[in-house]
Amino acid sequence: MLTVQPEVSERVRALVTSMTLEEKLAQLVGYWLDQNGTVAPMQSEMAAGQGDPGTLPAITTHGIGHYTRVYGTRPVDPVERAAWLWAEQRRLKRETRLGIPALVHEECLTGLAAWRAATFPTPLAWGASFDPELVREMAVAIGDSMRALGVHQGLAPVLDVVRDPRWGRVDECIGEDPYLVGTVGTSFVRGLQDAGVHATLKHFVGYSGSRGGRNHAPVSAGPREVADVFLPPFEMAVLDGGARSVMNAYTEIDGIPVAATPQYLTDVLRGRWGFDGVVVADYFAVAFLEVMHRVAADRGEAAAQALVAGIDVELPSGDAYLEPLAERVRSGALDEAYVDRAVLRALSQKEALGLLEPGAFEDDPPSAVDLDSPRHRDLARRLADESLVLLANDGVLPLNRWETPPAQVAVIGPNADRGEALMGCYSFVNHVLAHHPDVPTGLEIPTVADALRATFGDAGMPDADVVVAEGCQVEGDDTSGFDEAVAAAAAADVAVVVVGDQAGLFGRGTVGEGNDVESLELPGRQRELVEAVLATGTPVVMVLLTGRPYAIGWALDGEGPRPGAVLQAFFPGEAGGLAIADVLTGRVNPSGRLPVSLPRTSGSQPYSYLQPVLGGPSDVTAADPTPVRAFGFGLSYTTFGYSDLVVDAQVQAGEELAAAVTVTNTGAVAGTEVVQLYGHDAVASVTRPVAQLLGYTRVTLGPGESARVRFAVPTTRFAFSDRRMVRIVEPGDVEVWVGSDAAASAVSSGPVSTGGTTGGAIPSAAKGAATGAPGSATHRAVVAITGPVHEVTTADARWVQASVDGA
Repeated sequence: MLTVQPEVSERVRALVTSMTLEEKLAQLVGYWLDQNGTVAPMQSEMAAGQGDPGTLPAITTHGIGHYTRVYGTRPVDPVERAAWLWAEQRRLKRETRLGIPALVHEECLTGLAAWRAATFPTPLAWGASFDPELVREMAVAIGDSMRALGVHQGLAPVLDVVRDPRWGRVDECIGEDPYLVGTVGTSFVRGLQDAGVHATLKHFVGYSGSRGGRNHAPVSAGPREVADVFLPPFEMAVLDGGARSVMNAYTEIDGIPVAATPQYLTDVLRGRWGFDGVVVADYFAVAFLEVMHRVAADRGEAAAQALVAGIDVELPSGDAYLEPLAERVRSGALDEAYVDRAVLRALSQKEALGLLEPGAFEDDPPSAVDLDSPRHRDLARRLADESLVLLANDGVLPLNRWETPPAQVAVIGPNADRGEALMGCYSFVNHVLAHHPDVPTGLEIPTVADALRATFGDAGMPDADVVVAEGCQVEGDDTSGFDEAVAAAAAADVAVVVVGDQAGLFGRGTVGEGNDVESLELPGRQRELVEAVLATGTPVVMVLLTGRPYAIGWALDGEGPRPGAVLQAFFPGEAGGLAIADVLTGRVNPSGRLPVSLPRTSGSQPYSYLQPVLGGPSDVTAADPTPVRAFGFGLSYTTFGYSDLVVDAQVQAGEELAAAVTVTNTGAVAGTEVVQLYGHDAVASVTRPVAQLLGYTRVTLGPGESARVRFAVPTTRFAFSDRRMVRIVEPGDVEVWVGSDAAASAVSSGPVSTGGTTGGAIPSAAKGAATGAPGSATHRAVVAITGPVHEVTTADARWVQASVDGA
């Protein structure tokens, strides 16, 4: 029996006391207007709870909790839709007994998912930027657009830590490092909520750990992996970001569906972290307890399990939380107190959003709205610029440094001249408009070819003749366009070959929700296209427009002809074509860094740079998981050097250590370095990663300039779950260094052995070394963590603070 209820205002408590069971349940469900297309798993099979939108007065007799995707289900004119929404909210206030408006939620992972709304880079590009503040600024702009249209809650950010690039939803994720995910994701939360829109953390928890990278597949993670890898980003977003909503993961962990157990949704989220917001179901997740997981015999039992576990609101519509749940309560099978608990939370959220105020929606709806303003476009371009990762360059880039600028440029490939190739899975273009092919995008989306035509003059070069040839499509075996592409390349001074993905859902496209893969080779015949162009002898720049990292070692370090430069772009959004042209022509010096390791092969997955010794290459296995480019890797048109690393010699467990390093631009042009501070726990009571990102910051320097970068590092950055499953900071020696990526490491300065072998037991130097990737690092400073074991609490600091002093 439930005896403790949430602390709420007297207004909310009195309101709940006055409600009938039907009115309570109505506040715990959504209603999906205009549902069509396939934008959610098993959507066509999950039609219960839906009715004719023309019968809204009957559907909402007892009220309604959420309206689902009012703007984001089909292309609607934003101003016309806003006028409808304001009128509908007033009707709810006037015609329902309690007069409570609906909470409106929308997708907003790459910007508000609505027609004519700005589309920003995908989250994997946020991670590549290593720029939480710019991500926060983007989120404010997204939130401002949503708030102007009467939207209250955004279903973002995704805080799943990448574990396997074969998973289709990698492009929705920020990266493979929990701290990077946590800092960037929390910044998005802060920005969205600063604009007055509640953020929704998803997918809580462990979703990205599914077996084989298959969507919804079981998760076999142990409790330590859950605690030390999957949970920290959510903890940061709740405790440091103040997130107001959380969405459950579809998956099961060790046989128990997350949606059916209070272990995470109640015990961890509320009991340990003190979260007092609302937990919403991922679309159809409650019904999935019956039809997919089969831990419930019917919808009523599924509803009871989810409600007791801690899911307050069923989305997208009332499938299980209406009559099936009502029957469980009426029969005495479920204590109504669980319903009351959820309603108290749901109405407290509405109160915080102003929906219980008499003046809610009594103002006029917007008569004009610009969802893709110059402000939006500027932010989209800046973030896209910062997210591009230069993986290789033999000097062919930038083009404005050529002694004789190229007069003819061949832009080749399936993604060379397609705007949708720049967008992620949850962009409105690929998520919704794919079902409406006759509707224009409503946005300016310069393709890579368009942008190159327009950018040469801005980069100080004469305009070039840009010739476009598709060569082949993203998918399929048709090579009939190869001859045209080869001829265009042969006649050009340089060939820019743009390959990669097409984002989509559930088998439509090569990456995105439901688009998991068995192979990490480029889709279709794209590798063959690149090789055919290389055979012409024309200098080649390969640009990857993808939603996951692919196994492209052949293009980076292969023995045959290779592109002169390789540029990775993780779906950079509406301004992505411009950003790519900026980098290729030299208007922008690339500063993106890999937020995920670049895989060697599909067979080496799952892989994470956060591996213990035995997770890497060794002589006890013939398989080599070493990535071809490491987490944090990225080149620039200049070079940087590190010197004078100074780190505290000792620090008490639970306190803060100081580290400082001098960073110098040793090249001839201005550039931005992502300064990455790494650590390693030399000997611990459980196995620890050979390298772990502790903190990072971006530093912009002119040629020859230096800056002193200082880090204040809480020792909790070395915390882990011990053998009791208590999160601790353990006394002992740790190593700290600055490196250009996770694989860049100088030798230790102290007695702790962390070389390329396991003390001679399992030599590994012969494997994983020949990546051809340059990197630099300081020496490793040894720090003694002293005192007793420190048990970590929510009061402990989680963030590393960085500051930069001029030389």
